[in-house]
Amino acid sequence: MKTGLVLEGGAMRGLFTAGVLDAWYQAGVRFDGIIGVSAGAVFGCNYKSGQPGRVLRYNKRFCREWRYCSWRSWLLTGDLFGAEFCYRDLPEKLDVFDCEEYGRNPVEFYMVCTDVHTGRAVYHRAPVVDGECYEWMRASASMPLVSRIVRVGGGEYLDGAVADSIPLRYFEGIGYGKNVVILTQPEGFVKKPSRGMGLLKIFLRKYPAFLKALANRHKVYNETVAYVEKQAAAGKVLLIRPEERLPVGRLCHDPELLQKTYDIGFRTGKKYLPEIQRFTTTGCSAD
Repeated sequence: MKTGLVLEGGAMRGLFTAGVLDAWYQAGVRFDGIIGVSAGAVFGCNYKSGQPGRVLRYNKRFCREWRYCSWRSWLLTGDLFGAEFCYRDLPEKLDVFDCEEYGRNPVEFYMVCTDVHTGRAVYHRAPVVDGECYEWMRASASMPLVSRIVRVGGGEYLDGAVADSIPLRYFEGIGYGKNVVILTQPEGFVKKPSRGMGLLKIFLRKYPAFLKALANRHKVYNETVAYVEKQAAAGKVLLIRPEERLPVGRLCHDPELLQKTYDIGFRTGKKYLPEIQRFTTTGCSAD
């Protein structure tokens, strides 16, 4: 039975996930497959490339760099997270992503994007990292309104979280019988309808199916969390999430807060280490 790792997004809340994963990677925990959404994809790929610490390092180093993430970047390029800086300069020059190790590692890696024409999730498997793969990553993490539509692989995409924030069902459907799910919101969190639908309807009026997915996103998200919790209660899923609301939101330009969020994740990973080791070898979580 294949063991999967399912990673929610959440932009800078993803530093929690990075901390959890670094604790597990250092302890030798491995999976057969990983699927990430948005920050879950952009940060989670470092597990396959064998680069613990990289996510925290470059986020702390560049969080105040306008080309990385800023309203200035949005005004000048159309992307809050600068496409050229984040998906070219950073992985190729400034904090090099290990494409060779990523390609050698047999773990299957998937990322989720939302097709702007259908409003449906697209699940892209990425066996190697190249220029096109970076574009898939960018698409998965491109939040509506503050990002340009990404054209890659013959389609047009935005944020994967719009259609499928927690792709557990997809992984179950392709043969991953036991899964670890990492969320970036605490127990009891309930997603509410988007407050920006008025602007979204103006700027994305050419994409009615995508707008419908946005309008229903909170309902789908809350139902999916309930499903994850049900699977966890049945012992089919090991659910990891912060014990309380994280100190960062989707955006953060404070290196100390990023470190604090990462540290919370690292401690959580350490806490669950015996359980994750048991789960990945037997498929059964602790009672």
